[in-house]
Amino acid sequence: MKTDFTFDETDRLIVAELRKNGRATNQQIAERLGLTATTVSSRIRRMEDANQLRVVAVSDFAAHGYDVLMQLAIEVDSRPASEVAHELAQFPEVFAVHIVTGRYDIDALVVLHDFEDLSHFMLDRLGSIRGIRKIAPSIAVDIMRYQFDVAPIEARA
Repeated sequence: MKTDFTFDETDRLIVAELRKNGRATNQQIAERLGLTATTVSSRIRRMEDANQLRVVAVSDFAAHGYDVLMQLAIEVDSRPASEVAHELAQFPEVFAVHIVTGRYDIDALVVLHDFEDLSHFMLDRLGSIRGIRKIAPSIAVDIMRYQFDVAPIEARA
């Protein structure tokens, strides 16, 4: 694994094409950028080998019938936050768990099919996790941005 990896303009352009269409073939990307498919393939492999790029599929939770998006701020007591976070991460409704600084110890994002699932999740599922002292749930009323190409690729000086 390379630790001294540096993105150049060609890498940035390849990543931009993958962000537009993650299913594009190396040949399609090469044609758009005026490169060869071999160059695109080797550049992608180099970025992946350096842990600078990961091409994944992201499903839209609403398309799968999840109509409730909820953020949880969780305060932990009498147990390491990492243990609670690990246990929380096992629930299929939980798609992101972060150990955070500040007033709360854990931040999580949860999807539920509908509001009828809310009490079961909050009382039964979360209630089964030892060490949760306080939960501050926030339900999304509107989604302004749902985008996963969040890591900006910028040149470092």
